[in-house]
Amino acid sequence: MPLLDHFRPPLHPQRHWESFHANWAGAMADVLNEDLLPEGYFAEEQAHSGGRIEIDVATFESAAPPATTKDGATATLPPRVWAPPAPALSMPGVFPDNFEVQIFRGEGGATLVAAIELISPANKDRQDARIAFAAKCASYLAQGIGVLIVDIVTTRRANLHNELVHLLKREDHLLLPASTDLYAVAYRSQNRQDAEWIDIWPATLAVGQPLPLLPLALGAEICLPLDLEATYVKACRRRRLPDSP
Repeated sequence: MPLLDHFRPPLHPQRHWESFHANWAGAMADVLNEDLLPEGYFAEEQAHSGGRIEIDVATFESAAPPATTKDGATATLPPRVWAPPAPALSMPGVFPDNFEVQIFRGEGGATLVAAIELISPANKDRQDARIAFAAKCASYLAQGIGVLIVDIVTTRRANLHNELVHLLKREDHLLLPASTDLYAVAYRSQNRQDAEWIDIWPATLAVGQPLPLLPLALGAEICLPLDLEATYVKACRRRRLPDSP
């Protein structure tokens, strides 16, 4: 199914992007919980509003003790094995010692291990909003939390991946082309040979084109294949949206 323009006619203003974003986040959480996540993990969609709306899909590793068998042995379900393609880019991930942004605290002992961010117009609007979003992603990556950002906002010209690269003061070859306004990027923090690195899987999006499959890192060791196209189709059909722009 081709990507629709949710921010301009004919969909907008009759159909609200806020409703679709929330619905798409729910579809992602459903696929993660039903098909992809190993035992002991769960996903929840989060909507934060206060003049702006941000949609997260947060994946947590439960702190609950594992189940045991009748003879007292621990019963475990091995995680689904999937090897992502080699990252297109990797950048050094050394963060300042005093870099700290309080983003999320899990309740009931849960630990945040991954987050999917659906970009809103407010995230791209002003320079301070763009820096705040980049700082949020940098904070996640500094903690070893996997990040995947998806930007289908057609009414703002900004690239939040590039904001993140600038915030971390990294080289220009890590930037996406300046004309790239619609994109999805997956990130994984890893320690290799006593050095910190951030692996990057970028994808350029376009209205009228299908969405890609990208890796969702649960920390440094596990990657899941998240099919953005499948979750997008599910969300569009739930809202009775057309099959073409």
